[in-house]
Amino acid sequence: MAVADRLDLTLRLVRGAERISLNELADRLGVSLMTVRRDLDELQAQGLVQRVRGGAVSLAAPAEEAGFAAREPWQAATKQRIGTAAVELIEPGQTILLDAGTTTAALASSLAACAPLTVGVLSLQAAQRLADKPGIRLLVIGGESRPGERSLVGHLTLRMLEELWFDTFVMSIGAVHRDLGWSEFSMEDATVKQHARCRASKTVVVADSTKLGVRAFARVAGLGDVDTFVTDDPGPGAAMETLTDIRDAGVDVVMA
Repeated sequence: MAVADRLDLTLRLVRGAERISLNELADRLGVSLMTVRRDLDELQAQGLVQRVRGGAVSLAAPAEEAGFAAREPWQAATKQRIGTAAVELIEPGQTILLDAGTTTAALASSLAACAPLTVGVLSLQAAQRLADKPGIRLLVIGGESRPGERSLVGHLTLRMLEELWFDTFVMSIGAVHRDLGWSEFSMEDATVKQHARCRASKTVVVADSTKLGVRAFARVAGLGDVDTFVTDDPGPGAAMETLTDIRDAGVDVVMA
């Protein structure tokens, strides 16, 4: 795992647990205690975590998560594989609602392979990737662009969603945990996802395995409230236990 990816996952694990031990971090990350200490020192220097005896606690509010530009390079190859696997679930002629997020942005570039499609987008990044693509009828769902993310949120977004119906909502997610379900770091984004999920016949969640076993700030839906989850292999440990919980909730899991 690249250092940037490992730091991202470490931060998510600390935030999700509120307080976590060095041993648990080493187990989840598959690295030595020395590496965990070094990574926590780096995150502490950035003001994101506080080292405590035997572990760490989160300092930054979950909504202060790194923006789109910072997250886009993390796990880039994995996100591309997830996007490719998710596109295989889409059939030509369907209407698709595409969520904001780095994984859905990676997926957007592959949608032309399923043309013709009508695609509604909830982010400016996805709109840019789909603009002028042959066979793609692009609908930019109106609203306010959230700084740093360029996700479309607010009253106008919700109003426009009420006027539309889609075959599939492709939803990104910040975290998934057996107790909280699917959750997000931003209340604004979580609200849009809640409404969007109700405007489609089925919901496909796309997220890399670093999101497994993590709790974010705002709940989007219960584990069994989506239809399909496309992710990568998390390996043994607590993340795989969360994946088992998702399957047990009746969700189809596709491994990319």
